[in-house]
Amino acid sequence: MTTIMPKGEKLRNAVKWISAELQGPNADSLLSLIEKAALQFNLSPKEEEYLKIFYEQQEKEISTPE
Repeated sequence: MTTIMPKGEKLRNAVKWISAELQGPNADSLLSLIEKAALQFNLSPKEEEYLKIFYEQQEKEISTPE
């Protein structure tokens, strides 16, 4: 499985932060983390939507056997 990192420093930092937060024992929901990342990294609504799509695709890749 290959992971494609999004373009743009803010988006890359948001993906790294969300991924780290998901590893924690008391992780919030993915949607909540995306919303927090949007505020923390000053993402535009379009960038926030990109994160939602990015993580939906990641979940599909994980759940779809090859």
